[in-house]
Amino acid sequence: MKKPAIPEFFGRTRDELRELLASDLFDAESYRSDQVYEWLYARRAREFSEMTSLPRPLQSKLAARYTIPTLGIRHVSESRDGTKKFLFTLEDGRSIETVLIPSEMRTERSRQRKTLCVSTQVGCPLDCKFCATASLKLKRNLTTAEILLQIFEVERTTRETITNLVFMGMGEPMLNYENVVRALRIITDPRTEMLGKRRVTVSTSGLPDEIRAFAREGLNVKLALSLHATTDTLRTRLMPINKKYPLPTVLAAIEDYYKITKQPVTYEYILFEGLNDTPSDAARLAKIARRVPSRVNVIPFHPIDFTHPTGVSRELRPASEANFRDFLSMLRNAGVSVFIRSSSGKDIEAACGQLALAELPPTAGTQKPIELTFSAE
Repeated sequence: MKKPAIPEFFGRTRDELRELLASDLFDAESYRSDQVYEWLYARRAREFSEMTSLPRPLQSKLAARYTIPTLGIRHVSESRDGTKKFLFTLEDGRSIETVLIPSEMRTERSRQRKTLCVSTQVGCPLDCKFCATASLKLKRNLTTAEILLQIFEVERTTRETITNLVFMGMGEPMLNYENVVRALRIITDPRTEMLGKRRVTVSTSGLPDEIRAFAREGLNVKLALSLHATTDTLRTRLMPINKKYPLPTVLAAIEDYYKITKQPVTYEYILFEGLNDTPSDAARLAKIARRVPSRVNVIPFHPIDFTHPTGVSRELRPASEANFRDFLSMLRNAGVSVFIRSSSGKDIEAACGQLALAELPPTAGTQKPIELTFSAE
């Protein structure tokens, strides 16, 4: 994997800032890098003049060479259930979406759970047939700064503290590997006072080399695999990446991931009417789930008609409520730990698979949602 350039300034890790400030360019004492690191990510300074523990000459040197970036908020849509979808404009004029999902669940500190779903790419190259982002194609990877700023801007704008973070927005995180890993090192560093490792989940469609590399990073965040089918024929139809990395290859990588990390994995499984909701599918999924300690998140399909889908995408339908419940029962009877992913934000096209840069609130759909008790990730 080719490493991208180290960020110019914002988005550097603690070690990268130490190296920069110790260079001839600044020749600062080693402890100054720790102060800058804290100002950037814990105190979230927006100007170098706010970094009052730094000497004025160092503030001036930094300000003369660098700026601390922000994201422009183009639009915020709010769902009836309290979900907020943010449309951000990047410096090059491109856009991404980020979703803040509230939950009735409470943490051990009795705070309401606030989950932020962040994007890692502008668009996505994988062409998954159930995902609206596929209609955008890939424009570019997000920088480390752009990943972090989604968290900063949402918290600043809403004045709410994020309790959980999921890398499940636009893009495939493992295709932006180095920037995602760098962002995770900053996010989970206790010095930044952001999030604990077990409150962060990274989702992937299944890139074996990257999964194994991720296991060796020592990050100890949660890993989720977008599975959605238990046979290569159907998975390739739904997710063309499966042609390059078929199920045996991907599941072998998942087993290696568990051997290295000893961390359970999550399998994500969208239920489609007449495609992957049969007793045979449930039996195969249960067998897969038993290969390593795991849980299965079963997800209602959220139609993407607003992208004017064609081909396979146009044929997809959500499983009926009866089939949905029966499928859950079959998994649980097979001893599988099963959870139901929320459809939060469906009315503003912010639910799983619906991110496609819709600026204005959409017209309510005609499909009746499945009402089920769920446990959020």
